Amino acid sequence: MRSFALVALGGAAGTLTRFAVTDRLDDGQLFPAGTFAVNVAGSFVLGALLAALILRGDDRGSGRTLRLLAGTGFLGGFTTYSALAVQTHALLRGDHVALGLTYAVGSVVAGLVAAGAGIAAARATVR
Repeated sequence: MRSFALVALGGAAGTLTRFAVTDRLDDGQLFPAGTFAVNVAGSFVLGALLAALILRGDDRGSGRTLRLLAGTGFLGGFTTYSALAVQTHALLRGDHVALGLTYAVGSVVAGLVAAGAGIAAARATVR
């Protein structure tokens, strides 16, 4: 039950944070900059967090708590690949095919690069 509560608490906070960011950045613009930003930032932080936790050792105690609360919960609620799919579909159906494809492919590539950068950052700082 404790694990469930940690994920739920982190997920609620992450979802509210994502809403605040996307509400601010996506205000009437065609390109969904808010969703792009949260997905890329979330990929970086999740890569760094998980790499740091792995480098520190066992998945017990405070490391497990941090992984559930921040990783699964907060970052799981903060990032949103379902919105990426819906927004890509809307761009494609709205005759913005080039932008839709650029957004979809760019989001995935930028997310992978950001996760890799997060892993590298964790490796460089956690020993």
